[in-house]
Amino acid sequence: MNLHLDSLGIPSLNIPNLLEEIRPHLVEKINHKTKPIGSLGRLEELAIQIGLIQNNLCPKINNPTLLIFAADHGIAKDGVSAYPQEVTYQMVLNFLGNGAAANVFSKLNGLDLKVIDAGINYEFNGLEGLIHKKIDKGTRSFLNEPAMSHSHVQECFLKGAEISFEAYRSDTNLLAFGEMGIANTSSSSLLSSILIKKPLDQLVGTGTGLDSIGLKKKFEILNHALNRFHQDFPNPSILDIFANFGGFEILMMAGAMLEAASLKMLVLVDGFISTAAYLCAYSLNPSIEQYAIFSHLSGELGHQYQLEFLKKIPLLNLGLRLGEGSGAILAFPILKAAISMINEMASFQSAGVSTQNL
Repeated sequence: MNLHLDSLGIPSLNIPNLLEEIRPHLVEKINHKTKPIGSLGRLEELAIQIGLIQNNLCPKINNPTLLIFAADHGIAKDGVSAYPQEVTYQMVLNFLGNGAAANVFSKLNGLDLKVIDAGINYEFNGLEGLIHKKIDKGTRSFLNEPAMSHSHVQECFLKGAEISFEAYRSDTNLLAFGEMGIANTSSSSLLSSILIKKPLDQLVGTGTGLDSIGLKKKFEILNHALNRFHQDFPNPSILDIFANFGGFEILMMAGAMLEAASLKMLVLVDGFISTAAYLCAYSLNPSIEQYAIFSHLSGELGHQYQLEFLKKIPLLNLGLRLGEGSGAILAFPILKAAISMINEMASFQSAGVSTQNL
């Protein structure tokens, strides 16, 4: 792995800038396809981005993989979710049994699916098919104390990087990112509020399906936690922010994203929680944006503000708010279409189509 520790003790990876020399050649190749210039819109932009990442006029996707990071959150026991904490481990067993939406969509679109125990409050006893990277059995409730220690934060980033590196060694060049963790919208809302400097009320949504009363209670709890944080940490470091409000799955995903970009892999981001993880990675190294593609606009309230801050337009808007990487998997065929267009579509010359009046 290409890792080094910065002054905060968090892996800050050396992410290479894209080589722009190939861009005009990619543009020229696309412009000579049998179509009006620019008529395939975002597909053309995606083909260029992927070509730049791979430094190749004939880019390709190898062994695309969805990583689902799962962990529990202590704040779940304080009444911020419509579902009990036990649903986290039950859904992980569902993933391993191929019964979830992520399984169905991954099978449909040809992605390998891997599930990571980043910190679930359950003992799987070496269960086959699960990637065992448990930090602890869930975080502490951040209502009155930090969710985790600084050393836990560092461990999350290191273990996340290990996962991406293993995928890279298996000749994977695209990683899609999903998650599972009851109450992780709460952690994501607080992290995002601080990192993008948005009021908390613009980032707290219904999560797993809270009604209006539940949503009001959730906001009050999270606002209390945020006020406690500002009192305890008047000049917080980025490590303080991560430790206070991070989830094991969120920070491990951020580490995996950074490592993937350092290895010049495509980073396909899912919805609200995955984008919160991306924001954590971005806060450490903004160069990651060259390798990222945002799959969809989540139905969760705060996702639009995350994307506005990042100045990113997602590929889909289907009102999804499931998580699991579901939106990333559904957007994947669009990337395949962009690759097929640049590699397989005929040029005017090869098709014998006149360009006299173009």
